[in-house]
Amino acid sequence: MERGEGPGAGLGAALEAAQSRGAAEAVERALARYNEENRAIFRFDPADEDKRKKLCEEILNILEKDTKTSCQVACLEALRILSRDKTVLVPVTTKRNMQILMRLAKLDTVEDPLEKVSEFPVIVEALKCLCNIVFNSAVAQKLSLELNLAAMLCNLLKKCKDQQLVGDIKCFDLRLLFLLSLLHTDIRSQLRQELQGVQVLTQALESSLNVRWTEEYKAAEDRDRPPLSLQETDCAIEALKALFNVTLDSWNVHSKNESHQFRYMAAILRHCLLTMGPTEDKTEELHSNAINLLSNVPVSCLDVLISPSSQEETDIKYNGMNMGAIQVLLDFMEKRIDKGSSYREGLTPVLSLLTECCRTHRNIRKFIKAQVLPPLRDVSNRPEVGTTVRNKLVRLMTHVDLGVKQIAAEFLFVLCKERVDSLLKYTGYGNAAGLLAARGLLAGGRGDHWYSDDEDTDTEEYKSAKPNINLITGHLEEPMPNPMDEMTEEQKEYEAMKLVNMFDKLSRDELIKPMGVRPDGTMAPLEEAVSQYHTNKQDSSDSD
Repeated sequence: MERGEGPGAGLGAALEAAQSRGAAEAVERALARYNEENRAIFRFDPADEDKRKKLCEEILNILEKDTKTSCQVACLEALRILSRDKTVLVPVTTKRNMQILMRLAKLDTVEDPLEKVSEFPVIVEALKCLCNIVFNSAVAQKLSLELNLAAMLCNLLKKCKDQQLVGDIKCFDLRLLFLLSLLHTDIRSQLRQELQGVQVLTQALESSLNVRWTEEYKAAEDRDRPPLSLQETDCAIEALKALFNVTLDSWNVHSKNESHQFRYMAAILRHCLLTMGPTEDKTEELHSNAINLLSNVPVSCLDVLISPSSQEETDIKYNGMNMGAIQVLLDFMEKRIDKGSSYREGLTPVLSLLTECCRTHRNIRKFIKAQVLPPLRDVSNRPEVGTTVRNKLVRLMTHVDLGVKQIAAEFLFVLCKERVDSLLKYTGYGNAAGLLAARGLLAGGRGDHWYSDDEDTDTEEYKSAKPNINLITGHLEEPMPNPMDEMTEEQKEYEAMKLVNMFDKLSRDELIKPMGVRPDGTMAPLEEAVSQYHTNKQDSSDSD
């Protein structure tokens, strides 16, 4: 958001008009002038703090009484601007004032439908004010729980379901639910357990995306459908963010109804991934939030991301399954890698999601492996050198951010069915050493997860090059002359002792610490590793 500095222009005139209790037209004009002059102001002059507090109080006094709609809108716009400043919210965040705003937002009427279009601007501005106040005030967050604000917002959301011209109301209702579920854990629990928040928010997301169902867990695919409007996209994004908060810690599905709810949600998210927004940036934001939410969906419910493919659907198929959504995830991942920044926030969610999908769903793993780790042919370059997805992921295996390097390595390891020999073929030992050390697999073997027994097939080019591949770097190297071939035995012994003495000095000075691999494949100081090998050997001979 653009930030500007302002001298509080028009503040004195607006305060004077509000305090005068004069005609509504005069108050409206003064506030409208203040709003226009301060629309883009986000940082305020501390010297005017008392005046701004008094203006907030006077505005709420006016709003408490019945006044015409245009004056209410001007008052609420001014309050929205003023509520950007945390320091003026003390007089605003009272039970009485919160209830005034809730009444103007039509949150206190359970039965009345949204019929008067003329009132919609007032509802929207009141919701915007509540968003600012809740975001900036811990007192307001506590009052929201006491006043049962989340339940009223869910009720208003239901009223928006089949109504026309309520897009802005729905969008700011969802944004306020997102803020409440983000900032207050008790409200998050209330939404999940008492208010059927997952169901209400999922329905709001479904209507924002205009989903049409062809069968259970499968939405209609129309290649020619237009992109979502900006308003529809914003509503969908707010619903996704609120759902993310409400579904945190939902890995364990205990009932059939919960399983259905998450599969239904995953089917909508699949449709979301195949939907375009009005701009490229909005599409990326929409897909990013859909991916974040998919990370909360139990992995057993993610099979609905793929479905049997019919003739008229996408050309992206594998084993007769429609892989359109998985392709979007792969493209999104590569785009985030190419950005080259904010990997932890921007890349790790999609990598984690793809890793779990590949670990659990065989068709997804095989489709992704065919694109990310195709059969090796040219091994003349190191695995991290190049522009393919494999090259980019291998580079991430040595990234400075521990979380990024771990999830990139884990993704490739799962694609290799957690087999060490297969991983080393695609990455080289040097790039994979961190993962193998953490998993206790430096001595080889495979991970704990079970995978199907289908074997990888090496190309003829790889088979012919394999004897000359450097296992550390993972690429083809021409045989180098052995410098020891020209040495006498005495020279070899001298060089060997020289090397031993160098290592000994570095070790004594604690510049390096010699390490070895334990029998279980984990790293340990060299003395400890050797001792364990001798112990294991002794135990083995004793048992014989």
